[in-house]
Amino acid sequence: MSTQMHLAELNVGRLLAPTDDPRVAEFMGNLDRINGLGKRMPGFVWMMEGSGEPGTGNTENAIGGDPQHVTNLTVWESVETLENFVWNTVHKQFYERRAEWFEVLGEMHFVMWWVPAGHRPTLDEALERLEHLRANGDSDHAFGWAYLKEATQWRQKQCVAAE
Repeated sequence: MSTQMHLAELNVGRLLAPTDDPRVAEFMGNLDRINGLGKRMPGFVWMMEGSGEPGTGNTENAIGGDPQHVTNLTVWESVETLENFVWNTVHKQFYERRAEWFEVLGEMHFVMWWVPAGHRPTLDEALERLEHLRANGDSDHAFGWAYLKEATQWRQKQCVAAE
C-alpha cells in the first residue's frame, strides 16, 4: 500500500452493564490508559474524540442512542503499526478479556479500510464501511484482518475471524 494511504479501523462493542456497574469497572478504569498508550505508539495518526467511551455524554459517538455502545475509530500509518499496538502492548491483555465486559455481538463488529493520508473518517463513514463488510464480505472497500496479507501478527496469534 502506498505511503500516501493510512489504515482506518472501527471497532464496535456493547458493554454487558452500565458504565458505573462494578462488572465493567476494570475496563472503564483503564480506558484512558489504553487510549493514551495508543496515541503515543509509533504509527498512530488519529483517534476520534471519545473513542472507546460509551455513548453517555458523547452522543455523537453513540449508536442508536444506546449508552452501553462503545465505538473506537482510529487511523494508523500501516497494518504493521496497528498490529504492534494491538498485539504487543497491554492492549492485548484487555482484548483477550473482552468477553468479561462486552456482549458477544452476533455479527461482524470490526472493519478496516484505506484512507488518504490526512483524512479523518466520521463515525457515519465508518459505520457505512462496517455495513458494507457485513453485507458483502471482505473487499478493497471494507475488510477484516484476514483480507490483509501483511497482517502477520494476526495470523501468528491464531485469531478467530467473526462468523
